[in-house]
Parts: sequence; C-alpha cells; structure tokens
Amino acid sequence: MTALPRFMVAPNGARLTKADHPALPVTIEETVACAVACHAAGADGLHAHVRDTQQQHVLDVGLYAELLTELGHRAPDLYVQITSEAAGTFTPAEQRHLVETLKPRAVSVALREITADQENAVTRRFFAMCAEAGIDVQHILYDTADITHLAQLAAQGDVPRDGLKTLIVLGRYTSGQTSTPEDVGALAQTLKSALPQVDWAACAFGPQETACLIEAMRHGGKTRIGFENNRLNADGSVATNNAERVAELVAQADHAGFTF
Repeated sequence: MTALPRFMVAPNGARLTKADHPALPVTIEETVACAVACHAAGADGLHAHVRDTQQQHVLDVGLYAELLTELGHRAPDLYVQITSEAAGTFTPAEQRHLVETLKPRAVSVALREITADQENAVTRRFFAMCAEAGIDVQHILYDTADITHLAQLAAQGDVPRDGLKTLIVLGRYTSGQTSTPEDVGALAQTLKSALPQVDWAACAFGPQETACLIEAMRHGGKTRIGFENNRLNADGSVATNNAERVAELVAQADHAGFTF
C-alpha cells in the first residue's frame, strides 16, 4: 500500500460543468492535460472523475481504463485515484462493480454510500477484495458519525485496519457549502483518537479552501484541492485553472514551513 499524496488535485468532481468554469476538464484529453499541468505545479496525486458526452458523471469502466492508460503514459509518477461517487445516481452494487472490474491502483469510497444497503457481509467481502488486489481505498468521511462508523467497521474486521486512509470533507453539508479553518481541529482530533494510525487528508468547500488545507497540515493531515470543491483563490479572485489552485497551496505550505 502507498501513502496518500500530500497535494492531491480534484479537478472536476461529479456535478460541475463548463458552465461553472470553462477550464473544468470533462473529456479524457482535458483531464490528462489538466493532470500534467497540476503535476508540474506541485500536485503529486489526482482524484479523477470521468464524464459522458453530456458532461455527466459516470462510473464507466471503459472511460476510466482509457484515462488511466493515458495518464500512465503522460504522468507515470502521478498517484491516480478514481472515484466511486454515487452522486445520487449509482447504487452501492454499481459502485462495487466498478472497483471489482477495473481494480484500480486507488479509489475513493464514501463510507455512507458504499454501506447504504446495510449488509455488513457484503461490505466485508468488498473491502477484503480491495486489500487482496492491492487497491488503496480512501474512505470519504463527512462528519463525526462517519468517523465513528468507520472505527466500528474496522473494529469488527469489516474494514481492514492496515493501511487505512481517509478524507475529511469540510463544508459539504453546511449552509452554502462553505468551511473555515476552525472546522478542522475537532474533526481531526476525533479521527486520530478513533483511528490513531490513519493516513488522512482533508478537502474543503468554499473560498477558504486554502486556509482550511493549511490548517489540516498543521494537524498532521494531507490535502486535496481543486475545482471540485472551490474555484476561488485565497484573495477572492477566480482561478484561471486547477494548476493555479495547486500552485497557491504549495506556495502557502512552503511559506508556512512545511517541508517534504
């Protein structure tokens, strides 16, 4: 199992389109070009969504395979993670099917989505398959209830403890989908108390994205940045592209004294 990257970029997400920002990547070619530019700006990981011809989020094995192949040629050193996000459309069975069929190097899985069918035996088999196949699973957690749930599943053996990776999502279910640096500390402490050996990162919705991620680093976390969560720079200007968001975070992390 590989450690999480320190600066992962999430360039598009499941819901936004080019109507939200013209530089949002929606094709394979655009996503690869964005990943290469972000890698040059300092990103060491990519959180990837694929879209259909209508710019809709899909869990398409063929599209993901094409994307992973292209990235393997163009950015072989980049850690690439696909998403299994339901986006209000896909069932837990469809999410599992994507991962079981593709067997990617890494995948993000929202705990509350993948366990929505409430069958612990199915959950246990799925995560055991991931471990056996060497798939890095990053568990997406939105609140303290998700953290408690993951800790329970790990204690029961339904989720392997070895190499456990998580992402704390800040602001997804707040008013206006915004977050502040003050949101970080309590969730980080709860996570580290429940799962002391966890390899964790944070992402943040809203214009204080960069400040939230710097605060997460102060608590020992890693980061995920990009248009999926926010398209504004720290000064309030609209970012030109995802690479600009990555560059700002890397520069501020360097200024704060984080060395890697």
